[in-house]
Amino acid sequence: MSPASSPADAPAADSAWPSVGQREEDGRQWTVASGCWTTLAMSSKPAWQALTRGLKDVPPDDDRAWDLRPIGQLDHIGAQLLWEHWRHRWPETLEMSPQHKAVLDQVAQYTVATPAEPAPSLNERIRAFAHHGPRAMFVLRDLTGLIGQLALDIGTLIRAPHRGPWRDFSGHLYQFGATALHITALVGLLIGVVLAYLISQQLRQYGAETFVVNILGLSLVRELGPVLAAVLIAGRSGSAITAQIGVMRVTEELDAMRVMGIPHGFRLVMPRVLALAIAMPLISLWTSMAALAGGMLAADAALDISPAYFLSALPRAVPISNLWLAMAKSAVFGVLIALIGCYFGMKVKPNTESLGRGTTSSVVTSITAVILVDALFAVLFKGIGFRA
Repeated sequence: MSPASSPADAPAADSAWPSVGQREEDGRQWTVASGCWTTLAMSSKPAWQALTRGLKDVPPDDDRAWDLRPIGQLDHIGAQLLWEHWRHRWPETLEMSPQHKAVLDQVAQYTVATPAEPAPSLNERIRAFAHHGPRAMFVLRDLTGLIGQLALDIGTLIRAPHRGPWRDFSGHLYQFGATALHITALVGLLIGVVLAYLISQQLRQYGAETFVVNILGLSLVRELGPVLAAVLIAGRSGSAITAQIGVMRVTEELDAMRVMGIPHGFRLVMPRVLALAIAMPLISLWTSMAALAGGMLAADAALDISPAYFLSALPRAVPISNLWLAMAKSAVFGVLIALIGCYFGMKVKPNTESLGRGTTSSVVTSITAVILVDALFAVLFKGIGFRA
């Protein structure tokens, strides 16, 4: 049985740790390395942490001299650590023993700097485009086919409405619309409060407090309300659509539907697209109303603008054409979110990893598409909804 170590052994163990100190001699700063610079000495966590802290206090590009003579032992790992700290350059002044110099000379001779990664050549760029370009073209082709199949299914529904999947449609309408009212109202209310407080701080400097109605009304009704509602629905309902259809792929329900002659587009895609196309404008209107209510309360608290004045000035500040524009692009947002969700759901492979990847891709793609389409609407209809 080995004897217990005494407290006196602790200073001896600490003195064996590699360390870096400072001293001043003849008006010049010296960096003094001491202890055992070996793999064994640096293997303990306290020793390594103390050494890294000491090296951080010594900039590698200053003109300090280095004294390595107090080092007891130096192996290639310790020498490599010093050489990397010096950035592969010898210090201007270096004092060390001959055996330490031999180890450092070996490290300096055989250390090879990491080469810079060359810029991709033309052939590599062509190969990268050949790898990713057709994939994007295939996605565009499949989405176009999905849109075409949706148009055919809507034509079938118009010719024979009694054969339509109305029960599925009503269920999706409730799921995508009614159950989303709580979260959209809460987020819209908070966004309206935040915007009103931020705008009030700026308008108060110019004595233009009453213009908070114009800024809030136009920004919320025309842009923020529809986009905010679309982003929330993309994260909530778009992911649900992909997950629902993806689970049907994993459990082979899609294959069973194909065997029974039930078209996927007519029973799965079309009800979801029509439900979101109808629900999105209503959710957008609901979100804008909640945001305006929050802005009205914040304007009353921050600028003493009464709710009666806010409600009376809002129709004069925001032309009704902005509301119709917001409703129209919200319907487009709903169609896009549903189509993208259905597309990625159909592309799920029969394993859980693909289901998770497809759901993530669906949400990201839907939000990106919503922002792109909103920017397109802003450019195309820039002359609509503003008073001359």
